[in-house]
Amino acid sequence: DTEWGVPVRDERPLFEMLVLESFQSGLSWITILRRREGFRRAFAGFDPDILARFGPAEVEQLLADPGIIRHRGKIEATIANARAVLALRENGPGLAAFLWAAVDGQPLTNH
Repeated sequence: DTEWGVPVRDERPLFEMLVLESFQSGLSWITILRRREGFRRAFAGFDPDILARFGPAEVEQLLADPGIIRHRGKIEATIANARAVLALRENGPGLAAFLWAAVDGQPLTNH
């Protein structure tokens, strides 16, 4: 396994995980993973700087994109979360430090 349980500290892959988790809600993981490349294309490679500038026209384009899950609430939440990532970067520790602070910067190992 090269994905699950592997510590990630870079902002963009962490944001990607956040977005995919959001879209997975109510669906199977395989449904999301099969559309992962579609999500990457549609959501500008999960670049928060680009996504934060998305507006109503881009939301409508995403709602017509068969390569992703077309759920208005989840799409709008992704854009809002991108804006929150920028705010974290400007006013605080940034996304990675914010998330890792919950576990004192160390991966948890459950036995």
